[in-house]
Amino acid sequence: MKILDYIKSDANISITIPFKDLQEFVNYTINATRKELEKFIIDEKSEVYLTPQQVSEMLGVNLSTLFRWNKRGYLVPLEIGGKRKYRKSDINAKCFNKKDSN
Repeated sequence: MKILDYIKSDANISITIPFKDLQEFVNYTINATRKELEKFIIDEKSEVYLTPQQVSEMLGVNLSTLFRWNKRGYLVPLEIGGKRKYRKSDINAKCFNKKDSN
């Protein structure tokens, strides 16, 4: 059984492990974290803008709800060329309590 298997099992145990296994676990953890950070950085650089209709369908709400949210300052669209657009990152942050997930 590998270290990660013990961690996933949520067992409360003390173990002695060979250095090679510890090194493997550390490398795995570092690589997994690096991949998550790279994805986050790439996602942050590529903002997606949605129309009110797209947001309405995405959230399953009526367009009048988006209008009310705008008036209350909850989810405010941008005005681009006279058209309203919503940042996907704003929708994720406000409605799903997470960062952008393209």
